[in-house]
Amino acid sequence: MRTLRIGLCQINTTVGDIEGNTKKIVSYIQKGKRKGVDLLAFPEMAVTGYPPEDLLLMPKFIEANLRAVDEIAKATSSITAIVGFVDRDRDIYNGAALLHDGKRVYAYHKSYLPNYGVFDEDRYFQAGRENLVFVLESTPIGLSICEDLWYPGDPVRTQTLHGGAELIVNISASPFHAGKIASREKMIATRAADNGAIVAFCNLVGGQDELVFDGGSMIFDQRGNLIARARQFEEELIVADLEMEAVFRLRLHDPRIRRERIAEEPKALRKIDLPNRSTKKKPSLSSPRITEAMDPLAEIYAALVLGTRDYLWKNGFRTALVGLSGGIDSALTATIAVDALGKEGVVGVAMPSPYTSRESIEDAELLARNLGIRFLTLPITEIHQAYLKALALPFKGLEADVTEENIQARIRGNILMALSNKFGWLVLTTGNKSEMSVGYCTLYGDMAGGFAVIKDVPKTLVYDLARFRNEKEGKPLIPERCLSKAPSAELRPNQKDEDSLPPYPVLDPIVQAYVEEDQGVEEIVRMGFEEDLVKEVIRMVDRNEYKRRQSPPGVKITHRALGKDRRLPLTNRFRNV
Repeated sequence: MRTLRIGLCQINTTVGDIEGNTKKIVSYIQKGKRKGVDLLAFPEMAVTGYPPEDLLLMPKFIEANLRAVDEIAKATSSITAIVGFVDRDRDIYNGAALLHDGKRVYAYHKSYLPNYGVFDEDRYFQAGRENLVFVLESTPIGLSICEDLWYPGDPVRTQTLHGGAELIVNISASPFHAGKIASREKMIATRAADNGAIVAFCNLVGGQDELVFDGGSMIFDQRGNLIARARQFEEELIVADLEMEAVFRLRLHDPRIRRERIAEEPKALRKIDLPNRSTKKKPSLSSPRITEAMDPLAEIYAALVLGTRDYLWKNGFRTALVGLSGGIDSALTATIAVDALGKEGVVGVAMPSPYTSRESIEDAELLARNLGIRFLTLPITEIHQAYLKALALPFKGLEADVTEENIQARIRGNILMALSNKFGWLVLTTGNKSEMSVGYCTLYGDMAGGFAVIKDVPKTLVYDLARFRNEKEGKPLIPERCLSKAPSAELRPNQKDEDSLPPYPVLDPIVQAYVEEDQGVEEIVRMGFEEDLVKEVIRMVDRNEYKRRQSPPGVKITHRALGKDRRLPLTNRFRNV
């Protein structure tokens, strides 16, 4: 039987850490050799990390990445590797280096450059114009990069139809959002079945600023059946023996490819024959594992944990600071932080005011005990009174309003940032997507911090994730009262969120329709919501763009997050109502 042993190196890289990324790539090449792998694949732009953004405008960065590819090539004696990098040839390209027996043989250039959502590849790269098929151990193999695979035509079409590719290797940096793995699987299975080829998809894993890459690398056979899948949110090398003769047999029985090859004009195609190696007995290999896909809440929670861990660790922080109000948002944020960093890496601080309920103080203390984290209590009553005294003259004769409420939030933000300054702790803000969307947050107050863990998590999902985490623990890690009491900022007597906002089960679908799907008033009203309510929510979203622009980055878990995904001008007179 003609078989090919392939390894998909699902690694966690760091943008700009070319030296560290290179060492990791070389270490995985050694692992692949020990497993007798013929062909190793690494993720898109593995050398530089993804996305490098405006680092790509620095010639020294490009040069360092090219030198790293030469170094990696030296490690490929007795093995073939495909490594994502930035290529240069009068312009720069998102490239995949083909490395074989110690040399760089060729580089494929990405054809389709995404320029939507969080992607800006047209800003930096020239699109590739040539398809590539290389022959390794008598197997024709087509190469593509991420977005190239999402199109039903070229490059995959030409590689299989005219290049005879029996295996398509796609290296990718496909970021996570809830439900994406299912759409990926459907797409890859379709490409495999339509082209009568095995498709191996190697995805990046790890957090990079707002993005999380979930891994989940996969192999589908020529009939579109899943034969291997790596874990999500973890580094892993998956190895499989591919039965290439089965692809040839399928094509003998399928007349479509023969007819289509005659009917279609061949496109630009480079074909490279790699020298065969002496056949050596390979170590035995068990059947490839198909890791079960995570359920929706589990994968979102894992994304939040990985995104938080990588943001802190890759930026040199080892301790996170969370203001614990006794509410559900800060409770979930602190729990995620502990799962990301360990209990020794998280500090909680309660900052009660005269309006803080006894229950909230108790719940903050109980959460800290349950999590096993360091806990500080720093009352703000005297500081608040000092502020009011200092402002008494300019505020004379004016009724107290949201100004005095926000002073409390800003005092808390100031305290958190002072602790951050003194001890080198990174402040995690606790605002959710519902609040951030409508501006129910205080600039330089509860928005003050370095990373916004649940910035893209709607309030109703906050509750679901908290319950999920408690069920996983088998006991109420997050106090039950945090889940049951009415949410409140506790900045005035008897305050409730619903004094200022619609109930969250009503607000969240409206925000999703407007922010994530760009639906207008009429469409949202047809969903069953009152017109006046819809218009008011839209007005709140529109007038608070200036706040969101000043908020810390946070983990993207929805199809369209606030930030890079949704970019509106601050000075803007267009109104959707």
